[in-house]
Amino acid sequence: MNEFGFKGIVGHKEIIAHLQHAITGGKVSHAYIFAGETGSGKMRMANAFASALVCEKGGSEPCGRCEACTKFLRGNHPDVVRVTHEKSNVIRVDEIREQLVATADRPPVGDRYKVYIIDEADKMNPQAQNAALKSIEEPADRTVILLLTSRPESLLPTIRSRCIRLDFGALTRDEITDYLVKELRISLYDAEVAAAFAQGNLGRAKQAAEGDLFSTMAERAVRAVREARYMAVYEMGNFIRELEEDKEGIDDFLDVMLLWLKDVLLYKATFDPDGIVFRRDLIEIRREAEESSYEGLKEAIDAVNRCRERIRANVSFSLALELLMMTLRDDIG
Repeated sequence: MNEFGFKGIVGHKEIIAHLQHAITGGKVSHAYIFAGETGSGKMRMANAFASALVCEKGGSEPCGRCEACTKFLRGNHPDVVRVTHEKSNVIRVDEIREQLVATADRPPVGDRYKVYIIDEADKMNPQAQNAALKSIEEPADRTVILLLTSRPESLLPTIRSRCIRLDFGALTRDEITDYLVKELRISLYDAEVAAAFAQGNLGRAKQAAEGDLFSTMAERAVRAVREARYMAVYEMGNFIRELEEDKEGIDDFLDVMLLWLKDVLLYKATFDPDGIVFRRDLIEIRREAEESSYEGLKEAIDAVNRCRERIRANVSFSLALELLMMTLRDDIG
């Protein structure tokens, strides 16, 4: 797959068509908001758009051969500015003034466009956003500003009203599965599990598919659901203490739990193995479906979601997990 330009992008066909039409029709806007969760492909699209805008051929796809494309690929094209920030949680006003405002009114060095890419634009503090607003309100000719964000509502209304917003939604499981099989050369089964886990997010799917950490975590999560009803109190305590060592991974852990429980519920309702994710564990899923009640499975799924909500609400991590495990032990049967 061509990793340069729009051709290498998975999904988001409507966004690609919109941007390519803007290029070929001479209707490129001065500012865009690319909105979508982390891993949804915003930066990949921004790079494709920027490279096409500075390409000397002026087509809807960057040629990859001209001097402009060569510089872009090397990361040193003077007309592509990536706004950086020192602190991880904030983009300060002086950083916006120095990297955007100070040069936005100057013409491009080349014959095409000048592009500013502000990743995690929601991290701009109010002063920084107001500084950026000036360049957005009074755009220089052939200057394009790309604001990438997972929280577009955090941007000032005046900024949002002056930008074209493009929303990066979830990809289909088939799109992600096909990519993982072809590009990462993994088995169809592993690709399907990663795609189901990723919930439409290609970045998340790639992260799951490229290492052993996901498979290890997934195995622990499935084992926790299957063995909860047999765990003694002290075993639950030991298990929860293990999870406390990796609090950052708890969302992924709970997501795998949900996949397993939904597989069991689906099989119990349909007796059809084609729709389940963990097909390799069909024998175990069939046994769980036979031994579990509909009400218990639904309560278990609700308990996983409640656990996530409690953790996000800063309820004690160990208490939230203890309540989850007790529900799985008492109600799933």
